Amino acid sequence: MAIESASASFYADPAGLAGLKRGAADKTPEAIRETARQFESLFTTMMLKSMRDATPKDELFGSDQQDFYQDMFDQQMAMQLSKGKGLGLSDMLVRQLMQGADMEKGVHDPSSAPLSGLGGAGQSGTTAVWPPRSREDFVQAVLPSARAAAAQLGVDPEVVVAHAALETGWGRSMPVDATGKPSFNLFGIKAGERWSGATADSRTQEFAAGRMQEVSASFRSYASPENSVQDYVDFLKSSPRYATALNTGGDAAAFARGLQRGGYATDPDYVTKLSTLAAQLKSQAARPISPLGEG
Repeated sequence: MAIESASASFYADPAGLAGLKRGAADKTPEAIRETARQFESLFTTMMLKSMRDATPKDELFGSDQQDFYQDMFDQQMAMQLSKGKGLGLSDMLVRQLMQGADMEKGVHDPSSAPLSGLGGAGQSGTTAVWPPRSREDFVQAVLPSARAAAAQLGVDPEVVVAHAALETGWGRSMPVDATGKPSFNLFGIKAGERWSGATADSRTQEFAAGRMQEVSASFRSYASPENSVQDYVDFLKSSPRYATALNTGGDAAAFARGLQRGGYATDPDYVTKLSTLAAQLKSQAARPISPLGEG
């Protein structure tokens, strides 16, 4: 539905409010932006009117006609102030209204999306959108591979998903190559001398000399998330350093301690962070993740 831009007809508050209602009912981005801009204009008009009312009037030269034209001037001024970037209120409203529209369509904010549906089949990591739009999208993208990896490592799938989420910030902070292509490195595994595959250089944080420092490092790069998960399994199983992390089941803290003892992470809070994420995944799941081949 087309939305009329704010114009002279918007001077009439009832018509303006009716336009806002019509715009709010249409969830397209164009309608939302125009609705937010009109609301900012109306809000600015009300603000200017409040300022006028708080100013002492001239009893000698004041008149109803002057008040009428002053109101028209304020409304025109409000529309001018709302053009372009405006006062910033419309941008905030757009974000809020877009979020509300997305929630009705099943799209959630990355920072607050409930991690439901962990018992579902999931989707292919290759066909998923990267970076994922939400935490739930990230979970569904890595879940099938996480189930397979968990069965090989002797841990719960939630632990594998939590580890990938921690290392990549839910898929939004993985290294990219020189062309900007994602490396699909879900577990922060560095290239090393024995790695002969593709690499991606990136900045990362490491704990050294008693504080967290940002350093440059070369990371392994994969053709797909599935390749990353399988290399992660091979990496952990082939190194005796991580033997204590294997077969720890749903004990994410024991898994994380095994990784940290083997030198996988330098962050002193690594165990707490990983186990907290795993617990969050378990508590918010619609039902527990079944091992590969079950349920």
